[in-house]
Amino acid sequence: MLEAVPMGSSRTIQTRLVLPPDTNHMSTIFGGKVLAYIDEIAAITSMKHAKMQTVTASFDSVDFYSPVRSGEVLELEAIVSSTGRTSMELYIVVHSTNIDTGVKKLTTESFVTMVAVDTNGAPQEVAPVYPETEQEKKLFESGSIRRKIRKEKREMPSKFFTL
Repeated sequence: MLEAVPMGSSRTIQTRLVLPPDTNHMSTIFGGKVLAYIDEIAAITSMKHAKMQTVTASFDSVDFYSPVRSGEVLELEAIVSSTGRTSMELYIVVHSTNIDTGVKKLTTESFVTMVAVDTNGAPQEVAPVYPETEQEKKLFESGSIRRKIRKEKREMPSKFFTL
């Protein structure tokens, strides 16, 4: 087993300007664009932690709280919140800031599962994490509940989801 590392060592922050091509007919960012940004920061954050390539296993949850308009600035922050043997759960939070007014708001929260892989795509062991801050402790301690929910979802017969 690999030695545990602080959750904060994987913390990654990205800043993006929302431009007109990123927006829909209501001048708000496409949800799919935000998802792409989340997937990218999840990959970077998980690779920092695993020290190798990673792949997206699942988007466990994505909650959109408020629209983001063209001209606003997005700030994405990600951290590895818990780990399995080869998988990592990441928590990603997205805030937007209106540059003219200075108003900052919570835009999106997401949990994503990534898996460390070798050059042949075979899953590889990752180091466990441990929390240091109060927020990290809450994320870490609630990780087992989210893991249980993911497992239950995987065990559901796929025939319920076949059209």
